[in-house]
Parts: sequence; C-alpha cells; structure tokens
Amino acid sequence: MTKNNKVVIGTRKSKLALWQAEWVKSEIEKMTPGLKVELNKITTTGDKILDVPLAKVGGKGLFVKEIEEALLRSEADIAVHSMKDVPTDFPKGLHLAVICKREDPRDAFITRTQNTEHRTQTIKRFKYLPKGAAIGTSSLRRMCQLLNIRPDLKIMHLRGNLDTRLRKLDEGQFDAVILAAAGVKRLGWAERITELLEPEISLPAIGQGAIGIECRIDDKFTNKLIEPLNHPETAVCVRAERAFLKKLEGGCQVPIAAYARLISQKSEVRSQKSESQHNSSLVTHHSLLIMDGLVGNLSGDTLIKGSIKGSPDDAEKLGIKLAEELFSRGAGEILAEIYKK
Repeated sequence: MTKNNKVVIGTRKSKLALWQAEWVKSEIEKMTPGLKVELNKITTTGDKILDVPLAKVGGKGLFVKEIEEALLRSEADIAVHSMKDVPTDFPKGLHLAVICKREDPRDAFITRTQNTEHRTQTIKRFKYLPKGAAIGTSSLRRMCQLLNIRPDLKIMHLRGNLDTRLRKLDEGQFDAVILAAAGVKRLGWAERITELLEPEISLPAIGQGAIGIECRIDDKFTNKLIEPLNHPETAVCVRAERAFLKKLEGGCQVPIAAYARLISQKSEVRSQKSESQHNSSLVTHHSLLIMDGLVGNLSGDTLIKGSIKGSPDDAEKLGIKLAEELFSRGAGEILAEIYKK
C-alpha cells in the first residue's frame, strides 16, 4: 500500500479547516478500513496576519503556501483546502486532484442578537439595515457589492476565525457581519444566520462552499485513494469559475466573483435538486452550465457583470470567454487600479 500504511493530511488549525480535514479523514477511513490517517496542523501566513486586511498583504496563496511546502517535503500526502482560498496556479509537482461536493455557496448575513437565550435578532433582513449600519467583512468582493446596493453602509475590517467574528458581532462591534454560509453551516451554527444572500445581492467567491484536495502528481496511491471523493457536478462548476479567475489574473483577495451551476435543459431545474437523489450525474448532454461573473471597484459604484451558458464539457472555455467579455467592458482597468493601491 504505502510505505507505512499511513496517509497524512495537511491542514490549517482553524475550527473550520479542522472540520474539513476531519471530514476527509473519516471518508478515507470509511473507504479504506485499516489505513491510518493523521492530521498535520500547519499555521499559514494568512493565519498569522490578523490585524491587516488580506488585500493589503498582497500575494496569492496566503492560506495554502506553507501546506503546499509540507506536501513537497512529504510531510503531508494530501492538503485539504477551502476552494475559495486556492490559487489558480500550483507549485511544480502538485495538482488539485479532487473537488468535493459543494455546500451552500451563498453568503450569510448575520445580525446581532438582543437575547442570547432566545436569539432575538435586532435586524431581520439585509434590506432593513438602518442608514450607516456597520458591517463587518474584509472581503473586497462583498464590500463592492454591498456598497453598490447601499452606499451608506459603513464597511469595517473583520478578520479571524468564524467564532472570533461572531464574538465580535455579539460584543457590539458591528450591526451585522457577512460570512460564507458553508462554513457557518459546517460548524453547526446555521441558526445564527439571519438571511442567506442570493447571488443577485452578493455573488459568491470563486469556489465558495467547496472543499478541494491537493496532492503530489506522481503519488499514484494517494491519487487513486481520494478519487472517489471527487464530485463531478461541483468540479465542473468550480473549474469554470477558476478559469474565469485565472484569465482575469485575480487572486482570492480582489473584488472578483463568479458562480456556476448546472441545470437540466429539459426542465431548467437547478442541479442541487437532483443531487439529493444520488442516482445520476448531471454532467451529461442533458445539462447546461450557466455562470455569472462580476468585477467591481472598491467604492461599489461600478460593477461589471456578465453571464454565459454552454456545455459542461466546455466549462473552462466558458470561464475564459466570460472573463474576456468583462475585460472588453473595462474590468482590466478596474483591477489595474486596485492592484496599484
């Protein structure tokens, strides 16, 4: 099997990262009884820098670089990532082997509670936010979209793990925070969500809600071991989104958003409704891939949006084509201005 019948998972130390790594560990153990699976918990650059917005730190791979280095040194056999943190380029010798089934890709709007026992929320919906309300997020993607709808909002820097962010909200530092719904749900805090923001309000980050597994290209045993964890429907959508991001030469910390989904051409029903049946793949000639993309400036007064549809077989080509369309409408100038800052 392997040299010592053991597989090591490289992961960040946050609660969410550990949840994801433990989930992958349990799936591998179910598939391969007797195989020993261990976690190698690693602190990344993004985990160390908490007092500065990541967009100001610059660089790509702030949450994956040290884990990738562990893979290359054979101190880990696989790395488990949140897909929205994974750069579009990989170090030589590594690749994205698996994209697991996606959780809810939407952003979660979470408001303060007046009574912690009964969770009485002070603000019931995003549209009911009072003028000048303080919103906690360090995502430029979220910031530009929220300011486009509500330029009066006060967007405030918010970093840290999910529990830290919720604690700061409850302490009264913000009127509301915006978090990825997938992480909130995975950690069992779904009841804290005030409202799930539809993509029309806040288009998700590339790969949001999906878990990716990276490993060494030449490690045949490990590649074969984790292959069953790949979810074809999610993988085709995320690859389209990542092709869009790569063409725009964007990182995880810039105001770029994209969301792809598969629908049945016969019924125009979104793929999620069929996925629950676990009995058929939608990556067939009956499916249509639809993707929305967006680039915005920091003030939110300019959002360049586009949409594309086509065959799932052309997922990456569609992502590139949509990026080119946004380029032709001024996306490049917006991004160049942001990178200068």
